[in-house]
Amino acid sequence: MKKLLFKIIRYSGLPFLFREVVQKRKVTILLFHDIGPEAAEMTFAYLSRHYNIIRLDDYIRACQDKNEKALPEKALIITFDDGHIGNYDLKPLLEKSRIPVTIFLCAGIVDTNRHFWFTVKHPDVPKSALKRLSNREKLALLEKAGFSPEKEFERPQAMNKAQIEDMKHVVDFQAHTIFHPCLPQCDDREAFDEIVTAKEILETKFGLPIHSIAYPNGDYSDRDIELSKQAGYQCGITVDYGFNTIHSDLFRLKRLSVNDTDNPDELAVKTSGVWAFFKTRI
Repeated sequence: MKKLLFKIIRYSGLPFLFREVVQKRKVTILLFHDIGPEAAEMTFAYLSRHYNIIRLDDYIRACQDKNEKALPEKALIITFDDGHIGNYDLKPLLEKSRIPVTIFLCAGIVDTNRHFWFTVKHPDVPKSALKRLSNREKLALLEKAGFSPEKEFERPQAMNKAQIEDMKHVVDFQAHTIFHPCLPQCDDREAFDEIVTAKEILETKFGLPIHSIAYPNGDYSDRDIELSKQAGYQCGITVDYGFNTIHSDLFRLKRLSVNDTDNPDELAVKTSGVWAFFKTRI
């Protein structure tokens, strides 16, 4: 049913209207997580036909210089959150297509056999409820279910150091905290470590020039933005709905989730912002 709905919306002309009018002089940032190579090939081909894909660095520089002419029409930035091990399978495609992407890494999970907390199913508490608890309460409940952030499992969920090193020439790696908490649910000490220490780990252990942070789940507070600025980040990326310009608040950049889809109709609808536009109004 949903597939049919995406097809109807796509061929209604709304995505075309959004793309050619709303997005024309804006910068669209897309969010992916763990899309497979075949879906990525379809996705990148579609995006290349309909948008001008740019580097996150180039957008930041244009904002800092207030140089609107430095950005093409229908500019689009591709980002991936978390640093899933499957991202490494995209390396041949990225080398072939030369499409710039930014992958935001969880500094305490990459290069380990630790797992992302949100992949654990608590027997009694749904993930949506866990997100609303304080970070300490959430971790205490997960520990009773056999999970802790430092626990090493049999298989990794995130890329290792060798894979990150092997992709540095085609990927812009940036920060996604240490253990992917909901930052507003962290106390001040936890928030400092997750934001500031994550940057230090990625720079010292992996030799990465870190200047951007994606807030886990898109959740952030004024305190988290202030910590990001103090740490030396140049921008912070949310999942707030909308598009960006050179006048956007660099620490509240808007982003659209595409849900790692392999459906071309869903891709067209979500990339245009039409889907999120109506969802925010329902």
